[in-house]
Amino acid sequence: MRLNKYISDSGYCSRREADRLIEAGKVLVNGTEAFMGMQVEDEDIVSISGKDIKAPAAVKKVIYAFYKPEGIVSTMADEPDSLAAYLKNKGIDKRVFPVGRLDKESCGLLLLTNDGELMNNILKTSNNHQKEYVVKVNKDVTDDFIKKMGAGVEITDGNTGKKVITRRCVVKKNGKRTFTIVLKQGLNRQIRRMCGAFGYEVLSLKRIRIMNININGLKDGEIRPLTFEETARLRSLCGMGERSDG
Repeated sequence: MRLNKYISDSGYCSRREADRLIEAGKVLVNGTEAFMGMQVEDEDIVSISGKDIKAPAAVKKVIYAFYKPEGIVSTMADEPDSLAAYLKNKGIDKRVFPVGRLDKESCGLLLLTNDGELMNNILKTSNNHQKEYVVKVNKDVTDDFIKKMGAGVEITDGNTGKKVITRRCVVKKNGKRTFTIVLKQGLNRQIRRMCGAFGYEVLSLKRIRIMNININGLKDGEIRPLTFEETARLRSLCGMGERSDG
């Protein structure tokens, strides 16, 4: 198995993040620094930043819905405002990782899992998975603004610095200064950049749905495991079969 897949399947992080860790020299295999494209076996000892990780087969896969509060950074880094610190402070001792991110200033639904394969399928842009948000802005929402937002907006990709046109999306006005938007991509600070292109400032942004999972019933800061039905449907939408380990 390729090392990045091994790390991802163990639930430590996504394959993309695993590649970054390997390139940074933070991954050892049997005590030797790993390299990109390396193949590993179940009996090999893989460690990241000095800590051994379990073989994928030894890890029970779990997935949770979490209502991320504003002010929390969606990373598992050892930092005061990180998601890892928040979960620890709340007494939630779960070795899981966020599926994608929400800005520190944003709140709402975040999926947490140790299932690397599922994580990769949800994050893969070409799969066109839906994510829905409720947005409040600093000016009245006009019909022209809604039309232009849905048609595709030229913004700067925060990761590459290049100009890109966002994909067409569904945008609906639901208040004088609020609207809902359904995206099928996840560029860095995408909604904020889209609004900024038309002179609007985002005052609040909440994600209310990821694919078939919505935030209904969750209070700010709460976490819950997905039901069997939710998990089965989520995996089906990702083109994956049911797991035998729950």
